[in-house]
Amino acid sequence: MQTFSDLGVPSALVDSLATRGVTMPFPIQAATIADTLAGRDVCGRAPTGSGKTLAFGIPLAMSAKRGGPGKPSALILVPTRELATQVADELRPLAEARGRTVATFFGGTTISRDQRRLRQGVDIAIACPGRLTDLVQRRDAKLANVDLVVIDEADRMADMGFLPDVKRLLDQTAADRQTLLFSATLDGDVDVLIRRYQRDPARHEADNEDDHGEVRHHFWRSEPHDRVDVTSSIVRTVDSAIVFTRTKHGADRVARQLSSKGVTSAAIHGNRSQSQRERALADFTAGRVTTLVATDVAARGIHVSNVGMVVHFDPPATGKDYVHRSGRTGRAGADGVVITLVAPDKQRDVQQLQRSLSMPKGVHQVALDQLDQPRPVEIPVKPAQASPSGNRRGGQPRSNNGGPGRPGRNGASRNAGQGHGAPGAGGGNRRAQSRSSRRS
Repeated sequence: MQTFSDLGVPSALVDSLATRGVTMPFPIQAATIADTLAGRDVCGRAPTGSGKTLAFGIPLAMSAKRGGPGKPSALILVPTRELATQVADELRPLAEARGRTVATFFGGTTISRDQRRLRQGVDIAIACPGRLTDLVQRRDAKLANVDLVVIDEADRMADMGFLPDVKRLLDQTAADRQTLLFSATLDGDVDVLIRRYQRDPARHEADNEDDHGEVRHHFWRSEPHDRVDVTSSIVRTVDSAIVFTRTKHGADRVARQLSSKGVTSAAIHGNRSQSQRERALADFTAGRVTTLVATDVAARGIHVSNVGMVVHFDPPATGKDYVHRSGRTGRAGADGVVITLVAPDKQRDVQQLQRSLSMPKGVHQVALDQLDQPRPVEIPVKPAQASPSGNRRGGQPRSNNGGPGRPGRNGASRNAGQGHGAPGAGGGNRRAQSRSSRRS
């Protein structure tokens, strides 16, 4: 098995990684680092949580030149503030070991802070497209000296409607730049970026299944007025959980309702200030908050180990959203649970979702005994009623599958011992609805 040293990583960076417990490269790192150091454009596909940040962060720290005032030499484009912060946290120790500086630029902070940092000089800029576009238009940032670009979470960038800004920014970088692109999927709009901005890229794909624990997926029937009680009961069975809602208002409401039932909760979404989002994430990471209630903005922006459960309070709109939300659990070798609460009027949509992901079909009655409970919890679900056919409404439908699916690694569903492939990224793009959301 290759080591970081075998890949050409200098001892100072190997030692820096070792102090953080990183001693062996993940598959996507082993596959891409050598090509990047050789100067090739690289196109990497790997699921969230597979080590993509270090896959580009290590060679970036090694190759980035010194920047001048307002003129960074390397640029990392990311879709969300949270991801920008987490990439910076991963990259900064490596960059400092090589005498390079790192700074983040995103909305929700005062632009004067960014202007001051740029005047002081930044070697590696980590930016959301909206804020960087503002800085370029104000002539605070000039990108002509950028000869190394990373597009991180490119598919999420496309989903959020950032591609026009991304293209305008890339067009202003050096013509002979090296371009690295990392994404969970490489089709559709992402392929447009690859064809337009990369030259004969080295393509690498790594599913990294061995790094993921077993994830069990349940689809449980729940009346709309019961969902908060059901959610309160099921999140108590784990030490930490993320609950996804469809709207920002819904996230705030569910967080308040869970708190009123004794579940320490915090909301995170695009309308929260940067300090509120950082505080919520810090409290969740430290265990002061056990349940984070989030909109889809958090599906790609939150990288926290040991999340025991994901609850889709509102079912996701697409298979791609389901995969990215669900990917918050079952990381770094830990097991996880994903529960989707399905109201009667959403059952057909959920069946289509299951079909798009090649998952066992069916919506079942809430069954807490399928979870590992630390203490008895009463679920407020009405007794099932007999249907004219003799089957019980709310019970598990008869099927050849033998009951609810038991998904395997990284979201792949497993049922009665029969494996299914990892869920695909079905569904269309979801565009940002306002300019303000594009600035996040």
